Order: sequence, then structure tokens, then C-alpha cells
Amino acid sequence: MEIYITSEGDSYAAIADRVGVDEGYLRSVNGAASGEPALGQAVVIIRPERTVTVGDGETLYGIASANGMTLPAIYRLNPALGGSTEIYPGQVIVLSVQGERRGQLETNGYTYTNVDEALLRSVLPYMSYLTVFTYGFTPEGELLEPQNEERLLGLCREYGTAPIMMISTLTSEGSFSNQLSNALFTSPEATGTLISRLIARAEELGYYGIDVDFEYVFATDTDAFAAFVSALTEAANARGIRVWIALAPKSYAEQPGLLYEAHNYSELGAAANYSTLMTYEWGYRYGPPMAVAPLDKVRVVVEYALTEMPAEKIFMGVPCYGYDWSLPYVRGVSAAPSLGCEEACALAREVGAAIRYDRVSQAPYFRYKASDIEHEVWFGDARSAQASYALAAELGLRGMAYWNLMRPYTVAWTVAASEYDIIRPLETIPVSSGNAADAVDAMDAVDAMDAVDAMDAMNTADTENAGDMPGGRSASML
Repeated sequence: MEIYITSEGDSYAAIADRVGVDEGYLRSVNGAASGEPALGQAVVIIRPERTVTVGDGETLYGIASANGMTLPAIYRLNPALGGSTEIYPGQVIVLSVQGERRGQLETNGYTYTNVDEALLRSVLPYMSYLTVFTYGFTPEGELLEPQNEERLLGLCREYGTAPIMMISTLTSEGSFSNQLSNALFTSPEATGTLISRLIARAEELGYYGIDVDFEYVFATDTDAFAAFVSALTEAANARGIRVWIALAPKSYAEQPGLLYEAHNYSELGAAANYSTLMTYEWGYRYGPPMAVAPLDKVRVVVEYALTEMPAEKIFMGVPCYGYDWSLPYVRGVSAAPSLGCEEACALAREVGAAIRYDRVSQAPYFRYKASDIEHEVWFGDARSAQASYALAAELGLRGMAYWNLMRPYTVAWTVAASEYDIIRPLETIPVSSGNAADAVDAMDAVDAMDAVDAMDAMNTADTENAGDMPGGRSASML
């Protein structure tokens, strides 16, 4: 895989001709069905190594089985398919690409239940896990269910992506309630009820794991928080269900602030099976213009996390969005709207802005003027995605956690798929007529707990962590 930075007058056709790849394939791996790249845009170059041309009557299931591949593996190499099995005679299907693999990683994508189905279908083949945002609960420990989660669970089954159930203290007003978490922690009855309800629901719907996202917890509830997560993990593991804990981005143990104090990395890291470091929101809606996840700051968080928990437990957070700030920035007044990474490139092209790249934060940005107002935009691209994966691999983390999947970020997935083996516990090779002997379905032979234990034995790469500004989840980050 290569990354090409565009110059004045570059088009996808010209780039494809220059590097010797098919223009259609070049567009597909960059999420560019139409239009041209912006000046200074990072364009991913992936060179097919082995291909097959679809013959009359052939199916994608048959091609996958005949080549010892899973359907999601084919989708990852052919993003133009959009996660669909529909193919036609004469179509070229990529079976492998050139370039060395840099290691393994697991991927966890977060999504709201109202995500566009076509978008989710295109992304699920790249995700080891899909975390559904979010269940809530009452002070008595009764569950508050998200709407339409069954649709997402059905898609997870279709694509072999393991679904994760999230429980959070997010209220209907869109903020995290430390009063709610305190009420839970101070009532053994509520705690017992919530744990039993979570496990029953996870088993009923086939959730692979449970993700706990309690933010702004009172410092006085630090030990009670860890005790709750430990009790949940013990009960869930007994039923073959694993537990994740979402952690605010801390750079040292005694870091002050309501966001950080109750997130004791040592205690919570020990209490849960895995942790998700929310390493984003340095650049945020109400803050000054800067990278959302500057890699130099992310590194500090991850390196601290490694002093408190093993690398194989850590997923590193990656933002799938950016912000567009109006200038001058005025604290307490300015509020930057969010935008997707592909939206940012399209905006740069539309306004004629040149994309620049900050080597310290490993993030692209550009400036433009509209209606006499100066703007500054920071977002993510192929270079920042590649740098995040490299950091995770360097530090031996388990994987990446993407917040969130509501907007397309094709280059992040294609970079991951071209440079790493994505470990997916539920991915299987389909059975087709004449190739049944070649089909492999590991999950038929083991239960969920066995699958998790098998994954734990693998040498996996990792990723995750984050910053000193607010961090965490919010509706503004859609």
C-alpha cells in the first residue's frame, strides 16, 4: 500500500494511469464514487496481486469457497461491492493485494441504531465487533432499551461481526449522569438487578460482550465503580460473555477533573476483560481549533495505560470525524460543527483549499473563507489512520475502537485491511456446492467462551487512548 499526496490538477484518472492501477478500483478504496480529489489530499494506492474474473453463473459464495476465503475477506479487498453478494459476468474480483502485512489487530466500531444500512453493510466486514450505542438504566437497575437494535444484530450475524451491548449513564437529555451511577452504586439491590438484566438481555439477543461507559463518575464512587465492573465481569464471564470498560483519556494516575478521577486505570483495567481508551476530543466542539486526536498526546495516554494494565487488554480509540471552526475562536461563544472525514475532503475541494498535514499531531487540516468568515478544519485521513495503527502495533495493543460509524471513512478501513490481518471471531468461510469439504466454520465447533479464549491466545496488535480535553461520547460527535 502507498499513500499519494495530490498536486495541482490531479484527477483519479491521472493518478490511476500514473501508478498503473484501475481507476474504478482506485476510487473504491478511497470512497470516491464520483468527483475528484482535493489539492493535498492523501490518496490510498492499493495494487491488486491476485484477481478472478466472474464467469457466467458464478456466485460470490462460490468464488469465496473455491479460494478458501470468507465473504467479509472478499468485501475488505473489494469495497465497491459495498458488502453485497451481487456480481456480474466479466467483473474483476480482487483476491489479494501487494504489500507486506504489519501484524494483526482487532477492530471495534460504535454506532447508533439509526445508522444508514448501506453504510453499515459496507463497514461491517472490517469490524471484529460492533458496539450498539446505547442501553440506559433506571436508578432501580431496570434496563432502558435502544430502539431497533434487532436490525443491527441481524446485520452482525449476516457479516460475521460480533455484537457488543453498551450500557451507559447517558440520559435522554444527552448528558452523562453521575447521580444515576451513584444511585446504582449505593444500592446493592439495583446493582444486582442491573447485572442480572444485562446478562439476561445479552443471552436473549446473542450479544458477544458488554461495554460499560460510565462517565463523570463522582471521585467518591471510585472503588464502588470498580467493584460494580468486577461483579459484572465475573457474572458475565460465567455465561461466556466478555466485558469492556470505556476509560477517559488520562496521562497519569492522579489526574484531576470529574472526567478522570473515578476512572482508576489499575482497578478498572483489572476488573474488566478489555478496556477502550477514549483517545479523542482534544479538538472538540467548544474548544480551539486543533487535531481531534493528536497522536503525540494519544501516545502519552497509551503509555500511561500500559503502566496500569497489559497491552493485550487495550483498544485505542480513533475518531471518524473532524470539526469546522469559524475564526476567530472565542472561548464560551464558538461552537464548531462536526463533519465526516470524507466530507472534509469534499469541502476542501469545493472551496479550493489546499490540505496540509501537521507532522506532530499526525493530522490533516485546511483553512478557507466563506461569507467573509475564516474557517479552520481538522479531520482524519489515510496518513493519520496509518499512524494510529502503527502506534498500536508498536506498543502491542489489542486493537482499535472507532467512534463512530455514522459517517463514511473508507480510507481508514482500506488501510487497515491492506496492512493488517483483522481478527474476527465470528468470520467463517461459506459452503457452496462442490466445495463443502473446503469450507471452515470454526464457530460451530466451539461456544462463545471458547472463541474468546482462542482469541486471547493469539498474538494480536492493539490500539487506544486519549486526551486532556473533555473526551468521551456526545451527541455533537455524530
